[in-house]
This record gives sequence, structure tokens and C-alpha cells, in this order.
Amino acid sequence: MRFSRMINVVGAHAAGELNEVITGGVLDVPGATMFDKMKHLEAHGDDLRRFLLNEPRGRVTQCVNLVLPATDPRAAAGFVIMESDFYVPMSGTNTICTATVLLETGMLPMREPVTEFTLEAPAGLVDIRAECRDGKVLSVAFDNVASFVFARDSMVDVPGFGRVRVDVAYGGMIYVIVDAADLGFAVVPDEAAELVRVGEIVKAAAAAQLPCVHPENAEIHTINQTLFAGPLERRDGQLRSRNAVIVSPGRIDRSPCGTGTSARLALMHARGDIAEGEAFIHESLLGTEFTGRIRGTGRVGPHDSVLPTVAGTAWLTAFHQYVLDPTDPFPTGYRLGDTWPEVR
Repeated sequence: MRFSRMINVVGAHAAGELNEVITGGVLDVPGATMFDKMKHLEAHGDDLRRFLLNEPRGRVTQCVNLVLPATDPRAAAGFVIMESDFYVPMSGTNTICTATVLLETGMLPMREPVTEFTLEAPAGLVDIRAECRDGKVLSVAFDNVASFVFARDSMVDVPGFGRVRVDVAYGGMIYVIVDAADLGFAVVPDEAAELVRVGEIVKAAAAAQLPCVHPENAEIHTINQTLFAGPLERRDGQLRSRNAVIVSPGRIDRSPCGTGTSARLALMHARGDIAEGEAFIHESLLGTEFTGRIRGTGRVGPHDSVLPTVAGTAWLTAFHQYVLDPTDPFPTGYRLGDTWPEVR
């Protein structure tokens, strides 16, 4: 049978978050940098994202990574991150899944006990250190891009909640960070639906009232995720906290969130809550964990910044060939409001 499109995808999840990886069916995308390639797809090739992430092939809780040749000779490969509604410059779980897929499928050579290489994300170069044994990637630590705080202890008018104290930080995406207890949340699984509802309201209010533009790339702008921060505590000498990140168009990140962990590390460092090199265990609603550390400090434009390293584990889940029959009435899929929150 003749198909008008065939895309090879490896399924994987990191700490519960589904991040599939395209390994075949797309040769390359125009652009001088990986950020340019991301913007080209957004403007001229968005049918690929919709084809894979809309139903009947995709779902609202899914992300897809497109592996491409790197534009920077220091990187072994590049990748573009496609979420349900957006292309994002960086994602921790997508980085962990992409690195794991590249190694476990042999697209990049695996060296035991540790494989080191660099990936080119749209946000910049990301160094990878993968612990490996018997052909399996046991964990991936990635050196994230510089992260920093845009605003601390700002007051935002939130419909239905009045004045709410928030912080805003960048960890590869721009987060509004809310003390969960301030809005009556304990950050437990039973609250997932209400966290999503309130998180989208908070995000919209904060994005309107606290405009943010990355000082080194004006095309990275606007708050696009809400992070509900649980209490910071020391347990058995370990600094840790639970959190819940709300991903547009309105769902819970199943993982502890790598860029959210990085944004929170920047905020914690600005507050004096964590020392350089100290381990921070970030938990998800599922109880899965990432470990974050600050490997150094610096400046990004006018902002003090930190250099976060985040570690977690991914597991392969599937091998797919997504195809398009030329007679299919839904070549770029569809959405219905029972599971896609923005559809009414």
C-alpha cells in the first residue's frame, strides 16, 4: 500500500513523562542553528507536530522530539522539542529520553560505564553524561543552560484568588513559581485536576502582568508554565521538595520536570536555600525523582544565573511507524474537548 507519510518513532518516558523520539522519516530542516530549525518548523512545517501529537496518533500528555544533524560541530546530534501546543527551547525529560533513545538504539555509540557527548537543543548546547551497563542507560545527567530569576516575591492579581505572591524564573522555559500552600494545595495526586485548572489561571494572569524577555534571545519570552512548589525540607540530610508543573493546554507534567527543577534551583540559590554543588531531590506527583545540582554561577544579561545539572532515568516503551494513508480524512489529526482542555 502507498503511504503519503511514514515516521519512525521510539517511545520513551522519563520519570513517567512520555517523550517520543523521531528516528526516521525526516531528513533535515532548514536553519543555521537548532533554534532556527525550531522556528522553521513552527512557521512552515507544523503539520509534522500536529500529525504526531493530535489524535488519533497522539494525545495531550505526549511530547515528540525530532532528531536532526547538529549545526554546531561540538554536538553529536541536535533535536527539536514539540509539545502539544508549543515548540519549546529546552526540556529536561525530552533531553533524557532523546539521549537514552540515541544510545540504546545504537544511533550514538554507547561506552560503559559512562558515555559523554553533547546535544544541541534550540536553547543551546547541553552536555550529557550517561551511566550505562549491559547496553542499558541507567541514568542521564544533563548540564542545562544558564538559569536565572526574572522576579521575586511579585504580587499578581489572579481572578478568583485575589493577590497572589509569585516568583518568575527561567530554566530553559519561563516559569511562574507559586508556593502551593498559599493556594491551599498539598501537591498530592488527588489534586491533579484542580492544580491544572488553577495553574492555567495563574499562568495567564502572571504572563499578562509580568512580561519577561530572555536578555540574550528576544524570541524566548512570556511565562509559559506554572510550577506549584511544595515545602522545601531536609530529610535524612537531603534537601528535597515535591512539585507539580502545569503544561499547556492544561495537564500535569508526570515527571519532576527538568527545566522546572532548573528554574527552582535558580530561585533557591537566589534565596540562599541551596549551596553550589549540593544535591536537591525534586519529586513529581507520581513520587518519581530528579536530582539537581548547581555546578557554577554567572550572569545572563542583568541577571545573576546558575548552571544547573539535572539527572534522571528514561525507559523505552515502544517502537512505532506512524503512517498517513492518502485517503485519511484527518491528515493532521483532530482534538476534542473531553481531553484537550482548550477545545470548547
